[in-house]
Amino acid sequence: MAEPQRRHAATLSRFSRSTKVLTAIATAFAVLVMSIGAAALMVRYQINSNINHIDVAFPVLTVVPTPHQGDDPIDFLVMGSDSRISDGDPSDWVEGAQNSDAMMLIQISGDRQSVSVMSIPRDSWVPIEGHGEGKITWAYSFGGAELAISTVQDLTGVTIEHFAVVDFTSFKELTNALGGVTVSTSTGDKRMDGEAAFDFVHDRFTVTEGDLDRVRRQQAWIKGILSEVFEKDVLKSPTKVASLITIVLDYSAVDQGIDFDYLAGLAVEVKDLRPGSVNFMTAPYGDRGVIIPGSKQWILRLDYDKLDPFMEAWRDDKVAEYLSAHPGEIPALGDRAVE
Repeated sequence: MAEPQRRHAATLSRFSRSTKVLTAIATAFAVLVMSIGAAALMVRYQINSNINHIDVAFPVLTVVPTPHQGDDPIDFLVMGSDSRISDGDPSDWVEGAQNSDAMMLIQISGDRQSVSVMSIPRDSWVPIEGHGEGKITWAYSFGGAELAISTVQDLTGVTIEHFAVVDFTSFKELTNALGGVTVSTSTGDKRMDGEAAFDFVHDRFTVTEGDLDRVRRQQAWIKGILSEVFEKDVLKSPTKVASLITIVLDYSAVDQGIDFDYLAGLAVEVKDLRPGSVNFMTAPYGDRGVIIPGSKQWILRLDYDKLDPFMEAWRDDKVAEYLSAHPGEIPALGDRAVE
């Protein structure tokens, strides 16, 4: 074969090999992309199928919200169930069968850089529409999600956009899935598995201020879970995130505006959050341990002189500014060590 022909044949051979290599790479890339897409769809389907929805006939919740663009704060009402759930289904409310062990008003700030969590003690004595005055925990028992939402809205003036009822069993399972959490206490940091943390939070007999200290223990546990999630970079792994979300959803029910797409969009918006940007506090209170005349009910009186201006700041998305300008006025998790 002549020299030019040999060079041409060699060039064709190299071109053929290069084409095969590029084709193989392109094929592998296409398969990878398709696999990721299929996995994403699978995760989306898995999460959506695990969501227990509560059909709340409430004005702010009747229209499925569009994803927020980071301009307005988002307010959630989250209730911790005491596990008296009909047939184990958190979406199946039965009048008189379900109270709440915890009630938290949660706001994600408009700039998505901070989260405010305000616990409302279960014994808080408040007006409940159609029922006179009563413990705020009774609202859910009397009228389900709608009455719980309207009671908190009347109390705070905050328009609640989303609602969830969560069984604390989910926190126990989350803790175990994370390999345990560290809870800071007055006797030092304690490493706890799910069972130990669950018992710690539900203990009424070794705390000085009863349910008020239990509220602080709940907050400390949630803070420990958040710290574990951030320290282990869980949010960088879609698989791990999906696993944790699935655990929560197995033991919770949410309003009809929350689904995979909403959660995914919200996750992107709050991707820069860190444990230090989540502030835990309790609604300001006055007299506690008050006994209602003619009954054996112990109640907690809220301090409206402090609560009302704080709620005004909350509605204006100025929680951080208010807390900075009024140090020590709103009870916070960091005020003293958790017993």
